[in-house]
Amino acid sequence: MPKYRRPIQPGGTFFLTLVTHERRRLFDEELARTHLRHAIAAARGDRPFELVASVLLPDHLHLIVQLPAGDADFSLRVSAIKARFTRAYLGAGGTETSQSRSRDHQRHRGVWQKRFWEHLVRDENDLIDCIEYVHYNPVKHGLTTCPHAWEWSSFGRFVEKGHYPRQWCCACDGTPEASTHSPRSIRPTTSPSTLTLAERTRCTTAIIAARSRVFESA
Repeated sequence: MPKYRRPIQPGGTFFLTLVTHERRRLFDEELARTHLRHAIAAARGDRPFELVASVLLPDHLHLIVQLPAGDADFSLRVSAIKARFTRAYLGAGGTETSQSRSRDHQRHRGVWQKRFWEHLVRDENDLIDCIEYVHYNPVKHGLTTCPHAWEWSSFGRFVEKGHYPRQWCCACDGTPEASTHSPRSIRPTTSPSTLTLAERTRCTTAIIAARSRVFESA
Protein backbone atom coordinates (compact mmCIF):
# COMPACT_ATOMS: atom_id res chain seq x y z
CA MET A 1 0.00 0.00 0.00
CA PRO A 2 1.41 3.45 -0.90
CA LYS A 3 2.62 5.55 2.02
CA TYR A 4 0.91 8.82 2.79
CA ARG A 5 2.92 11.84 1.68
CA ARG A 6 2.39 15.15 3.38
CA PRO A 7 2.05 18.22 1.14
CA ILE A 8 5.18 20.23 0.37
CA GLN A 9 4.79 23.94 -0.24
CA PRO A 10 7.73 26.22 0.63
CA GLY A 11 6.45 29.39 2.26
CA GLY A 12 2.98 27.81 2.45
CA THR A 13 0.20 28.27 4.95
CA PHE A 14 -0.98 25.16 6.81
CA PHE A 15 -3.90 24.27 9.04
CA LEU A 16 -2.57 21.88 11.71
CA THR A 17 -4.37 19.79 14.32
CA LEU A 18 -2.60 18.17 17.28
CA VAL A 19 -4.54 15.79 19.54
CA THR A 20 -3.74 14.45 23.01
CA HIS A 21 -3.21 10.74 23.63
CA GLU A 22 -6.56 9.00 24.00
CA ARG A 23 -8.28 12.38 23.79
CA ARG A 24 -7.36 13.13 27.39
CA ARG A 25 -8.62 16.56 28.52
CA LEU A 26 -5.06 17.60 29.23
CA PHE A 27 -5.53 21.30 28.60
CA ASP A 28 -8.13 21.70 31.29
CA GLU A 29 -5.02 22.10 33.44
CA GLU A 30 -3.36 25.51 33.78
CA LEU A 31 0.01 23.74 34.06
CA ALA A 32 -0.47 22.17 30.64
CA ARG A 33 -1.71 25.38 29.03
CA THR A 34 1.29 27.31 30.36
CA HIS A 35 3.85 24.80 29.12
CA LEU A 36 2.17 24.54 25.72
CA ARG A 37 2.36 28.31 25.31
CA HIS A 38 6.05 28.24 26.19
CA ALA A 39 6.68 25.30 23.83
CA ILE A 40 5.11 27.11 20.88
CA ALA A 41 7.08 30.28 21.63
CA ALA A 42 10.34 28.31 21.86
CA ALA A 43 9.64 26.45 18.62
CA ARG A 44 9.00 29.78 16.85
CA GLY A 45 12.29 31.06 18.20
CA ASP A 46 14.23 28.08 16.86
CA ARG A 47 12.49 27.77 13.49
CA PRO A 48 10.40 30.88 12.81
CA PHE A 49 6.85 30.70 11.55
CA GLU A 50 3.91 33.04 11.67
CA LEU A 51 1.02 31.98 13.87
CA VAL A 52 -1.92 33.27 11.86
CA ALA A 53 -4.70 31.89 14.09
CA SER A 54 -5.10 29.32 16.84
CA VAL A 55 -7.49 27.75 19.31
CA LEU A 56 -6.84 25.47 22.26
CA LEU A 57 -9.49 23.00 23.40
CA PRO A 58 -9.26 20.50 26.28
CA ASP A 59 -8.02 17.60 24.13
CA HIS A 60 -6.65 19.18 20.95
CA LEU A 61 -5.46 22.37 19.33
CA HIS A 62 -5.70 23.92 15.89
CA LEU A 63 -2.94 26.12 14.49
CA ILE A 64 -2.82 28.02 11.22
CA VAL A 65 0.82 28.73 10.44
CA GLN A 66 2.65 30.44 7.60
CA LEU A 67 6.20 29.29 6.91
CA PRO A 68 9.05 31.52 5.71
CA ALA A 69 9.83 31.70 2.01
CA GLY A 70 11.72 28.61 0.87
CA ASP A 71 10.79 26.61 3.98
CA ALA A 72 8.27 23.76 3.83
CA ASP A 73 9.08 21.85 7.03
CA PHE A 74 5.98 22.19 9.18
CA SER A 75 6.49 18.64 10.49
CA LEU A 76 9.72 19.66 12.21
CA ARG A 77 7.92 22.48 13.96
CA VAL A 78 5.09 20.22 15.12
CA SER A 79 7.63 17.71 16.45
CA ALA A 80 9.45 20.48 18.29
CA ILE A 81 6.24 21.73 19.92
CA LYS A 82 5.26 18.24 21.02
CA ALA A 83 8.71 17.34 22.33
CA ARG A 84 9.29 20.61 24.19
CA PHE A 85 5.87 20.47 25.77
CA THR A 86 6.20 16.83 26.82
CA ARG A 87 9.60 17.33 28.48
CA ALA A 88 8.58 20.50 30.30
CA TYR A 89 5.12 19.31 31.34
CA LEU A 90 6.25 15.94 32.69
CA GLY A 91 9.30 17.56 34.28
CA ALA A 92 7.00 19.95 36.16
CA GLY A 93 4.98 17.09 37.61
CA GLY A 94 2.44 16.54 34.87
CA THR A 95 1.12 13.04 34.29
CA GLU A 96 0.69 10.86 31.22
CA THR A 97 -1.79 8.16 30.26
CA SER A 98 -0.92 4.48 30.16
CA GLN A 99 -0.16 3.14 26.71
CA SER A 100 0.44 -0.02 24.72
CA ARG A 101 3.69 -1.99 24.65
CA SER A 102 4.12 -0.92 21.05
CA ARG A 103 4.11 2.76 22.00
CA ASP A 104 6.45 2.06 24.90
CA HIS A 105 8.80 0.17 22.59
CA GLN A 106 8.84 3.13 20.20
CA ARG A 107 9.63 5.39 23.16
CA HIS A 108 6.46 7.45 22.84
CA ARG A 109 5.03 9.11 25.93
CA GLY A 110 1.38 9.04 26.89
CA VAL A 111 0.84 12.71 26.09
CA TRP A 112 0.17 13.16 22.35
CA GLN A 113 -1.23 11.06 19.55
CA LYS A 114 1.66 9.89 17.38
CA ARG A 115 0.56 11.68 14.26
CA PHE A 116 -1.10 14.99 13.46
CA TRP A 117 -3.43 16.29 10.77
CA GLU A 118 -2.52 18.95 8.24
CA HIS A 119 -4.23 20.83 5.43
CA LEU A 120 -2.45 23.00 2.88
CA VAL A 121 -4.36 26.26 2.58
CA ARG A 122 -5.06 26.68 -1.13
CA ASP A 123 -6.05 30.33 -1.48
CA GLU A 124 -7.48 33.35 0.31
CA ASN A 125 -11.03 31.98 0.54
CA ASP A 126 -9.72 28.71 1.95
CA LEU A 127 -7.70 30.70 4.49
CA ILE A 128 -10.78 32.60 5.65
CA ASP A 129 -12.74 29.33 5.94
CA CYS A 130 -9.96 27.88 8.09
CA ILE A 131 -9.74 30.95 10.32
CA GLU A 132 -13.49 30.98 10.83
CA TYR A 133 -13.51 27.26 11.60
CA VAL A 134 -10.80 27.82 14.22
CA HIS A 135 -12.68 30.62 15.94
CA TYR A 136 -16.04 28.81 15.87
CA ASN A 137 -14.56 25.52 17.07
CA PRO A 138 -15.24 25.98 20.83
CA VAL A 139 -18.90 26.59 19.99
CA LYS A 140 -18.94 23.57 17.68
CA HIS A 141 -17.75 21.38 20.55
CA GLY A 142 -20.28 22.80 23.00
CA LEU A 143 -17.66 24.43 25.22
CA THR A 144 -19.14 27.92 24.96
CA THR A 145 -22.03 29.68 23.25
CA CYS A 146 -19.95 32.47 21.71
CA PRO A 147 -16.47 32.73 20.18
CA HIS A 148 -15.63 35.83 22.25
CA ALA A 149 -16.34 33.94 25.48
CA TRP A 150 -13.58 31.38 24.82
CA GLU A 151 -10.34 32.64 26.31
CA TRP A 152 -7.92 30.29 24.55
CA SER A 153 -8.07 31.37 20.93
CA SER A 154 -6.85 34.15 18.65
CA PHE A 155 -10.39 35.51 18.23
CA GLY A 156 -9.74 38.47 20.55
CA ARG A 157 -6.71 39.51 18.50
CA PHE A 158 -8.76 39.46 15.31
CA VAL A 159 -11.42 41.60 17.00
CA GLU A 160 -8.75 44.10 18.11
CA LYS A 161 -7.49 44.36 14.53
CA GLY A 162 -10.99 44.99 13.20
CA HIS A 163 -11.35 41.70 11.32
CA TYR A 164 -14.46 40.71 13.32
CA PRO A 165 -17.09 42.48 15.41
CA ARG A 166 -16.85 41.24 18.99
CA GLN A 167 -20.38 39.80 18.77
CA TRP A 168 -19.59 37.65 15.70
CA CYS A 169 -21.82 34.57 15.95
CA CYS A 170 -22.61 35.56 19.53
CA ALA A 171 -25.53 33.94 21.34
CA CYS A 172 -25.12 35.52 24.77
CA ASP A 173 -28.74 36.67 24.66
CA GLY A 174 -29.92 33.40 23.14
CA THR A 175 -29.98 34.65 19.56
CA PRO A 176 -26.82 34.66 17.42
CA GLU A 177 -26.06 37.93 15.68
CA ALA A 178 -26.53 37.88 11.92
CA SER A 179 -23.75 39.72 10.13
CA THR A 180 -24.66 42.61 7.86
CA HIS A 181 -21.86 41.58 5.51
CA SER A 182 -22.16 39.19 2.59
CA PRO A 183 -23.51 35.91 4.00
CA ARG A 184 -21.52 32.70 4.10
CA SER A 185 -22.72 29.93 6.35
CA ILE A 186 -20.56 28.72 9.21
CA ARG A 187 -18.80 25.54 8.08
CA PRO A 188 -19.66 23.33 11.09
CA THR A 189 -23.21 22.06 10.45
CA THR A 190 -23.55 19.94 13.58
CA SER A 191 -22.95 21.12 17.11
CA PRO A 192 -23.82 19.98 20.64
CA SER A 193 -24.11 23.65 21.60
CA THR A 194 -27.34 25.49 22.36
CA LEU A 195 -27.60 26.81 18.80
CA THR A 196 -30.26 25.17 16.66
CA LEU A 197 -29.74 24.53 12.96
CA ALA A 198 -31.99 27.47 12.10
CA GLU A 199 -30.06 29.74 14.45
CA ARG A 200 -26.71 28.66 13.02
CA THR A 201 -28.02 29.36 9.53
CA ARG A 202 -28.83 32.91 10.64
CA CYS A 203 -25.36 33.26 12.10
CA THR A 204 -23.48 34.27 8.95
CA THR A 205 -19.79 35.06 8.93
CA ALA A 206 -18.27 38.51 8.82
CA ILE A 207 -16.02 39.33 5.89
CA ILE A 208 -12.54 39.76 7.34
CA ALA A 209 -11.32 43.31 6.75
CA ALA A 210 -7.99 43.98 5.09
CA ARG A 211 -7.60 40.44 3.79
CA SER A 212 -4.23 41.22 2.33
CA ARG A 213 -2.97 41.83 5.88
CA VAL A 214 -4.46 38.75 7.49
CA PHE A 215 -0.97 37.25 7.72
CA GLU A 216 0.24 39.98 10.04
CA SER A 217 2.30 38.58 12.90
CA ALA A 218 0.62 37.42 16.10
